Amino acid sequence: MPKKCSIMLAIAVVLMSGCSGTRPTHIGIQPGGKLAACPDTPNCVTSFASVDDKRHYIEPIEADADKWRKLPRILAETPRITVMEQDENYLKAEATTRIWRFVDDLEFLYDPTQSLIHVRSASRIGRSDFGVNRKRIEQIRKQLDDQ
Repeated sequence: MPKKCSIMLAIAVVLMSGCSGTRPTHIGIQPGGKLAACPDTPNCVTSFASVDDKRHYIEPIEADADKWRKLPRILAETPRITVMEQDENYLKAEATTRIWRFVDDLEFLYDPTQSLIHVRSASRIGRSDFGVNRKRIEQIRKQLDDQ
């Protein structure tokens, strides 16, 4: 019986600590002024992928300076999203799922010369995200367009 209790306690600790994974060090603005490429897994989307890459490509967000200024507020008002870093043209946030506490990394890169916000949203762990990263970016796009 004590062994069974130890196993149950270990499982509870893992579940309570969440599935956040390790904060990645390879993301951010890359050489050439782009965001990092997606891994080969289907749990990442980026506007820097090839348009032919249906698994990873997502359109950048059309945005002027006003929309860029609204983005941090929209993210801050969204449950379970925390803005981690922000400068003049770059914003990094973390989104945590409600039940399993998986963490996804969100990045936004504003290009004022093209009036675009490039995006990247990727799960830290696992292989599939059931389309959550894509849906999240599309929801953010809609919120920016509605304001």
